[in-house]
Amino acid sequence: MTRFVITGTDTGIGKTVFSAALAGALGLPYWKPIQSGLEEEADSEAVERLAGVPVLPEAYRLITPASPHLAAEIDGVTLDPGALSPPEGPLVVEGAGGALVPVTRTLLYADLFARWQIPVIVCARTSLGTINHSLMTIEALKSRGAPIHGIAFLGEAVEDSEAIIATLGGVRRLGRLPLLDPLTPETLAQAFAAHFDRADFA
Repeated sequence: MTRFVITGTDTGIGKTVFSAALAGALGLPYWKPIQSGLEEEADSEAVERLAGVPVLPEAYRLITPASPHLAAEIDGVTLDPGALSPPEGPLVVEGAGGALVPVTRTLLYADLFARWQIPVIVCARTSLGTINHSLMTIEALKSRGAPIHGIAFLGEAVEDSEAIIATLGGVRRLGRLPLLDPLTPETLAQAFAAHFDRADFA
């Protein structure tokens, strides 16, 4: 059964676009446990538009654009970690921001990932600073016992950074998704097929 968790080294680096590419290529349903910030297109709506796969409803939809722990407090919502168990079956799950973003004031996303024991794909940008951010993310996941499937890079090619992160982090280098303009279902599917091997996600 094919199941992946998508996390990142930071917010706004392209995790949702990669999630859409992966879900579309493998024909997997998509689930985002917590969506915070509803003024713009929600991540689930973007995935549905870009990948055309089944999108499962979020456990929580929060209005405030902030880390889930703070958005929930501002919105007057109590987040129940027990409601964040992934649905059964093949699935792509996308976290919020990076692996150490707090879900509550006592629980991080990385803690959830370790509890779920679903293979994690780390998304990392290729721009300056990515070596430090990527290796810290990998170390945080490993220290909690979260299984890491590999790392996917997002942006322009930076061969040395990509190679040393995979080597020092001891993780599989899955490929790199370039920045796409225009970003459409067609260009996304083509880019994923050109830069990733589906066999790496079997």
